[in-house]
Amino acid sequence: MKFRILLLSVLSFYSLEVFSQFFDESQTPLSVKWRQIDHRGFKIIYPNSLEKEAQRMANTLAYIYPTVGKSLGQQKTLIPIVLQNQGTTSNGFVQLAPKKSQFYTMPSQQFDSQDWLNNLAVHELRHVAQFNKITGSAGFPFPEEVYFGYIGVSTPLWFLEGDAVSTETSLTYSGRGRQPSWIMPFRTSILEGKKFNYSKAYFGSEKDVTPGYYQLGYLINSNLQKNYGNNIGNELLSDLNKRPLRLYPFSQSLKKITDKNTKHYYLKTLEDLRSAWSKQNEQNSTTDYKSLNHKTTYATNYHLPTQLPDQNILVIKQSKSETPGFISLAPDGKEKTLLKIGYQEQPWYSYGNGKVVWDERREDPRYKQRSYNVICIYDLQSGKKQQLTHQTRLFAPSISGDGQKLIAVRVDLGNQNTLVTLDMATGKIIDSLSNPENYQIQTPALNHDGSKMAWITVTEKGKSLWLKEGQNLSELISNSRQQLSRPIFFGNKIAFNAHFSGVDNIYEIEPASKKINALTASKYGAFNASFSTDGKTLLFNNYQLMGYEIAKTEINPTVIPEDHFVYFGQPTKAEDYVFAYVPDSTFSSKSYSPLKHMFNFHSISPTSDDDVERVGLQFKSDDLLNTTSVYAGVTYESSLRRFEYNAGFRYKALYPVININYRNRPRLANYRFQNAIHQAKWREDYISLTTSLPLSFNSFNHLFSFIGEAGTYYVNRHFNPVDDQRLVNTIEFPMTYRISFNHQVRSAERDIAPKWAQLIELKYQNLPFDRSLTGRLFAFESFFYFPGLAKNHTLLASFSYQQNSGTFRTVNDIPTVYGYNQIRAKSLLKNTLLLNYRFPFLFPDLEIGPFAYIRNVRANFFSHYENIGKETNLAQPKTFGIELRSDMNLLRYQPVADVGARLIFVNNIYHQNPIFEVLFNYYF
Repeated sequence: MKFRILLLSVLSFYSLEVFSQFFDESQTPLSVKWRQIDHRGFKIIYPNSLEKEAQRMANTLAYIYPTVGKSLGQQKTLIPIVLQNQGTTSNGFVQLAPKKSQFYTMPSQQFDSQDWLNNLAVHELRHVAQFNKITGSAGFPFPEEVYFGYIGVSTPLWFLEGDAVSTETSLTYSGRGRQPSWIMPFRTSILEGKKFNYSKAYFGSEKDVTPGYYQLGYLINSNLQKNYGNNIGNELLSDLNKRPLRLYPFSQSLKKITDKNTKHYYLKTLEDLRSAWSKQNEQNSTTDYKSLNHKTTYATNYHLPTQLPDQNILVIKQSKSETPGFISLAPDGKEKTLLKIGYQEQPWYSYGNGKVVWDERREDPRYKQRSYNVICIYDLQSGKKQQLTHQTRLFAPSISGDGQKLIAVRVDLGNQNTLVTLDMATGKIIDSLSNPENYQIQTPALNHDGSKMAWITVTEKGKSLWLKEGQNLSELISNSRQQLSRPIFFGNKIAFNAHFSGVDNIYEIEPASKKINALTASKYGAFNASFSTDGKTLLFNNYQLMGYEIAKTEINPTVIPEDHFVYFGQPTKAEDYVFAYVPDSTFSSKSYSPLKHMFNFHSISPTSDDDVERVGLQFKSDDLLNTTSVYAGVTYESSLRRFEYNAGFRYKALYPVININYRNRPRLANYRFQNAIHQAKWREDYISLTTSLPLSFNSFNHLFSFIGEAGTYYVNRHFNPVDDQRLVNTIEFPMTYRISFNHQVRSAERDIAPKWAQLIELKYQNLPFDRSLTGRLFAFESFFYFPGLAKNHTLLASFSYQQNSGTFRTVNDIPTVYGYNQIRAKSLLKNTLLLNYRFPFLFPDLEIGPFAYIRNVRANFFSHYENIGKETNLAQPKTFGIELRSDMNLLRYQPVADVGARLIFVNNIYHQNPIFEVLFNYYF
């Protein structure tokens, strides 16, 4: 395996989001002014609007790190912490190359019963301690990228994330380990008799709901700590460091200590979980609810069911094979798609008098650290949709039952939370509720006529349920560790989600008496209540094996059942609570200039190309705000037995991205002179400059992008005296231009390619400044995707054309037919028409020992044409055939290997035998 693949094998570590991301390369706008606080090993870099939160984190991080890292023997560290406030996603990660941690300060609408940044601090600092434990506090100069690669291939992601979740749970009174909904999918699958193999539980499935590596890791880590003590993580990583050069090193270290490798310890944990959850299920009194939606054979969610006046049920439906969208479910189970929607932080909408409001994320076209959360509105009667607000940071909109009043949560750049009232016609804020303590606000609701409001607040002390009635404000539930969410009015009561019984269910509270009763008794979890107009029937989400289903029950309040929650983590004693005595000091801060810190050398890394004929070392620099990348290196060209020296500079802070590269490289070429073939060897200086403008944005479920690029280069060749008289020794600033437009609709997990997309690209090259050379190249590429005959099938039709002359006469700059390089050409390439029909047909979730986990199998029937009208016609493709591919995880590593084979048949006029190709690629 090549080393550059090894380096890409490590994910950045994320605390909340279900999507994954690697090295973050996005930027903030130039208008953001940065400051810096240095305190006890932490360099906190933050926008000036976050001064208050930065001061709080400076106190918190330095105070809690010795406790967070204690069980790994880590008491001190040195790391930059970047606080990002321009986006609307709740997230965080730790990385090396360059070493830093990034906190996305936006609090979530669905997160834990504690302060968001506090939870993030514990989780991410545990990753810092892990990294320090594995790599050591000292090492060879500039080793970070090598260390990052080593962590990726030595330590499974489930252990790193599970250990961090265990830490956030045991050192606080909250944490995801105390949330039944967080481990609900795994509990459901076990109690339903599913026996997922180790790889499926770890890497996921395109068919079933699997636990995920966060949940899996937490449960295995908790089991390890229960049986081998809190020091087990330290023992495992210490043994890992002693013997790093082994196949499956973590599994071997685990076996040395526990006598079981990773797979067998997973199976042991599985049996312990089954025993504990079965006992819990026997203790609980539950009700089986009839599902109102059709059963599916793959994971499907029907979120937030609401009864419409015509007795249909409105939901957001999302599945492994479908993107999220509103559907109307008839009493007979027939589904009608109303519209598809864009990305949401969590599934959310509110209905009132024929109107539906919901929120979606919108990205900044250029600076991807900045995003917005906007409110959209849809009229069920007219079928018209509208984006009501623009460039806002508004969440969880709620409309009154009469459709006249609209409220939402606003979070500004200083992380100030406000409950605001919006104008239904313009989306402008017309009123706001004072929140001087800056409680984090979640999931608000209005009653039918908008005269009452209910919402959830979050502080470090827990969650509270509030009611505002006229000018009267009351706290109905105070500082609870319950996972309170989504209050909704019915009659003179409020229903809400909580887990009093140890399983998430729906409860009601009577505001005057504050008496709480249970409304559901789901076996696995009930959520998202809505009520019939007469107030006698409750509609809700009932969680089952394949996801969130729709259920209905008569309203029959019962007393709160006993709490039988199975807690697998370590108990939090008062003396263990990590935030008990955080100081409240004020630190001096200073301005932080990205330009002055643009050079940050972090790694000397091996490099290689695809055919391993070029290997070398690169000295790399990346600044902490992703604005500047610099490299310098040396590469050995084995075929020429010569070295190449190179350097590059990339500046990404401006609206256009600027790239400058230099190469001093050996070259070899054959040329004809006086009817004889001669060979020339030379060195050349190659300098290139490229400016590009990458723009992209989204609107509902549509994605758009544009790239404009212009570049030039200069080549100075150093020939021997003989070749210098025969060959051109300089190429002076040829110009290259590229414009690309792309539109596509959002894709589902099972989609191989977009169902509906259009991409058009234009390229042009010429030599306006070089009098000794002539020539030009024009290329046109187009890719059109269409829905296939069945779900997740896609037809691609790609037509491309090029016109070239002079110096560029032999350049091919358009896609070629499969097998092109193995077929003798009859003429220069002018155009191609590529037809591909791709579809998945098998989802085996097959584990082949420790060697491979096969996720899917898919096929591609292709028919490719070249130089239409001259060499081929639509009845005679140049090549055609079939391709079989599979996504799999090899050797239990996180990156996905795309492995396949292609059988290519060639048109008879070329007198070519069928061509067989083996395909291999990695992606994340």
